Amino acid sequence: MMQIAFVGFGAGVAAALLFASVTSGSWLSIFLFYLAPLPMMIAGVGWSHWAALLGAVSGALALGAVFSSVFFFAFLAGAGIPAWWLSYLALLARPAHNGAAAAPGAPLDWYPPGRLVLWAALLGALVVIVAIPNFGLAGASFHENLVASLTRLFHDQAGIPADAPLVLPGVSDPKRLIEFLAEAIPPAAALVATITNTGNLWLAARVVKFSGRLARPWPALSEMRLPRPTAAALVVAVGLSFIGGLPGIVAGVVATSLLMAFGFIGFAIMHAITRNMAARPFVLTGTYAAVFIFGWPVLALCLLGLMDTILDFRGRLARKAGRPHGHND
Repeated sequence: MMQIAFVGFGAGVAAALLFASVTSGSWLSIFLFYLAPLPMMIAGVGWSHWAALLGAVSGALALGAVFSSVFFFAFLAGAGIPAWWLSYLALLARPAHNGAAAAPGAPLDWYPPGRLVLWAALLGALVVIVAIPNFGLAGASFHENLVASLTRLFHDQAGIPADAPLVLPGVSDPKRLIEFLAEAIPPAAALVATITNTGNLWLAARVVKFSGRLARPWPALSEMRLPRPTAAALVVAVGLSFIGGLPGIVAGVVATSLLMAFGFIGFAIMHAITRNMAARPFVLTGTYAAVFIFGWPVLALCLLGLMDTILDFRGRLARKAGRPHGHND
C-alpha cells in the first residue's frame, strides 16, 4: 500500500509539472501539457487505479496551491479524472466462464480496447463541454466571448494595444480568421482531447508492458471494435450539430469525438486487412504519413471504421479465410 501511495504521489507531481509547463508560453509546453495524464496512467496501469486517483488529487492540490482554483479544476477534469478512469477500465476483467473465478489461473475477459477508445472519446468531449459555460450559456454569447478572448490573445501575442486594429503578418482579414477559429475550436479541442486520451493510454500500457508490470495480456488492437449503438449515436450527434445555438455546439463536440473514435477503428482495420500483404509496411507507413502530413485522409479511415462497425467487414473476411474473429456487441 505504501508503494502505491508513493508511486501515485510521484505521478501526481510529474503530471502537475507537465500541466503547469503551459504557463511558460513556449511551443514545447503545449506538447508537454498534453502529456500530463501519462504519469498517472503509468501509475494506474502498472500499479493500481488507486495510484492514478492519488496522483490526480495530489497533482490538482499542488496546482491549486501554487496557481489558483482554476488550475485545480482544469487539471482534475482535463487530466486527472480521465487518467484514473481509463486506468481503472484498462485493468477491469471478469471470469471468461461462469464459476471459473475460484479456479487458479482461470481465463479472464478483459475490458475490450474498443470500449476504452470509446471512453477516451466521451471523456474528451466531456472536458470540452464542461469548459463551454466559461464563455457563455447561450450559443451567441459563447461565440462572442470566445471571439473576444481570441482577439485579446492575438493582441497580446502581437504586442498590439487592445484598442488598436489587429494586424497579423500574412493575414488579410484577421477578424474573419478569428471568427473561423471561434467556430473551429470546440470540435478541434474535442478531437485533440480524444487523440491525447487514447495516445497516452496506449503509451502508458507500452511502458508498463516493457517493464513487465502489465497485468493484462496485450490485446489484438487490429481486432478492436466499437459497440454498434455508437454508430447511431454519431448519426444523431451529427444531425443535432446543425440546429445551432449551444445544443448544436455540444452536439458538434460529441460528433467530433465519436468520429475520431471511428478513425482509430479505421487504423485497426488497416492493420487487419494488410496482415498478409507483402507490401504491408509501405501501405501502413503511407497511411500514417498521409494522415500526419495532410490530416484530411483520416476522414476516410473514420468512414471505414463506421462502415465496419455497421457491416462487420473484418468478420466477413475472417469467415472467408476460416479464421476466428471478434464480434460487434
